[in-house]
Amino acid sequence: MTKVLCVLYDDPTDGYPATYARDDLPAIDHYPGGQTAPTPSAVDFAPGHLLGSVTGELGLRAFLEKAGHTLVVTSDKDGDDSVFDRELADADVVISQPFWPAYLTAERIAAAPDLKLAITAGIGSDHVDLDAAVAHGVTVAEVTYSNSISVAEHVVMTTLSLVRNYLPSHQVVLDGGWNIADCVARSYDLEGMHVGTVAAGRIGLAVLRRLAPFDVKLHYTDRHRLPESVERELGLTFHPTAADMVPHCDVVTINAPLHPETEGLFGDDLLGRMKRGAYLINTARARIADRDAIDRALRSGRLAGYGGDVWYPQPAPPDHPWRTMPHHGVTPHISGSSLSAQARYAAGTREILECWLTGEPIRDEYLIVDGGGLAGTGAHSYSVTK
Repeated sequence: MTKVLCVLYDDPTDGYPATYARDDLPAIDHYPGGQTAPTPSAVDFAPGHLLGSVTGELGLRAFLEKAGHTLVVTSDKDGDDSVFDRELADADVVISQPFWPAYLTAERIAAAPDLKLAITAGIGSDHVDLDAAVAHGVTVAEVTYSNSISVAEHVVMTTLSLVRNYLPSHQVVLDGGWNIADCVARSYDLEGMHVGTVAAGRIGLAVLRRLAPFDVKLHYTDRHRLPESVERELGLTFHPTAADMVPHCDVVTINAPLHPETEGLFGDDLLGRMKRGAYLINTARARIADRDAIDRALRSGRLAGYGGDVWYPQPAPPDHPWRTMPHHGVTPHISGSSLSAQARYAAGTREILECWLTGEPIRDEYLIVDGGGLAGTGAHSYSVTK
């Protein structure tokens, strides 16, 4: 039988919810472009419930235990003698979320001789050492597109919040104040601004489509250029590199995967090419941006605002400089873990497990590493160094 080790974030501080704000979710059966939403044989959870925390268990326990498999769920993933490290030694499958990643380093993969499958409940598998997965024959899969629109919505929300100075203005109300000048002294309209995305894949293109009605000028850079019909439809300006694009933009949003070509991309040099007073939104991966360079750019006024939803490491330590830098709209890594998204990536995780346990092929779009090399979505989005 199979041992499945699942690493999820902690339950709410006041306990697992007994009730929820809404009674149901809209039915989403396919994504833009036609890919169908996850299609497991069944689910053992109520859509709209908190599935991504320890008690939620991604709704997997009944399914796995009925078939005689073992499920271990923990949030303890870091530090000496973590539950994750202890249980990994004989685990066949590891499930993790980008929001609370169990870092599957080369050392951990080497110490897990039975490991055959690593599933990302969500999208983005850079917490797995893909070179090591290739070398050890570990299949890596993720629930592609399950929370892409969730992240795109978060990008739009963060962009408007920063440009319109929403967060400090809301704080004025919470503090009992009413000084309008304090609120609007850093508030602008998004209309007419130039907005660019680094990468225009599922998330980046969804961001562009959602921002087009705001009458902004749209730019993008990507190693895979979009079809000419899409460029015409949205009025897009293509740039070969991020360095070519950012001097033109009032807002830049990062929607690229983390790999050797993007790690550290937004350092002092690239930030110095941006317009003074531009805004940078990063819901991709923290290490695409240089931690201290972002802090310096905000304090110097090079950036007017930074909206980050991703950190390294995750969870971030209490003294992380992004917590205290000025003019930010930073959140814990929540953009892709709405209750709506959780229903999709929990169902997708079960679909992947059902296929793997029965020997059926996993959807090509879910695959990152398979058969000793990059595969499916992984071959399009990632690179390995060996």
